Amino acid sequence: MANKNLNKAKEAKKDEFYTQLEDINNELRHYREHFRGKTVLCNCDDPRVSNFFKYFAYNFEFLGLKKLIATCYKSQDVNLFSEGTSEEAVYLVYEGDKNGNNIPDEDEIEVLPLKGDGDFRSAECIEFLKEANIVVTNPPFSLFREYVAQLIKYDKKFLIIGNVNAVTYKEIFPLIMSNQIWFGASI
Repeated sequence: MANKNLNKAKEAKKDEFYTQLEDINNELRHYREHFRGKTVLCNCDDPRVSNFFKYFAYNFEFLGLKKLIATCYKSQDVNLFSEGTSEEAVYLVYEGDKNGNNIPDEDEIEVLPLKGDGDFRSAECIEFLKEANIVVTNPPFSLFREYVAQLIKYDKKFLIIGNVNAVTYKEIFPLIMSNQIWFGASI
């Protein structure tokens, strides 16, 4: 079934796949100490449905985060998790529990419009990138090389989920060889 869905996505040039919460937890549990006091950016995630956003929002105090920001490209498909009523790109900001219930409530999460389309390469999204200490996401596979190049250019720490075949990309392999990037603990 998974291969059938991937083939359909390839034919449709659609490479938006949401990472499962269990997979996120299995990988990020190895890096918990690296998040304390940091601003985390999930800049390729529809924050209304992103499991990365959910993971960080629900573990905000446990991880000792300073701030969580999530942005997405506006042309997200309507699906069963997202109302899809807005043609506007948005970003979400969460700065922790304010009412003591240790749950990220709606009134604690700022949902704000982006001026542009939410592309990670846009000027306003690059400003979020500059603010962030760590970037964590699952970028579009078709833009993986460009995405990693941007992270390297801005000297960002990052944890991204990507296709293992990316190691063969002429832009990625030298970064692995020079120890600038490496495989995650769960691979």
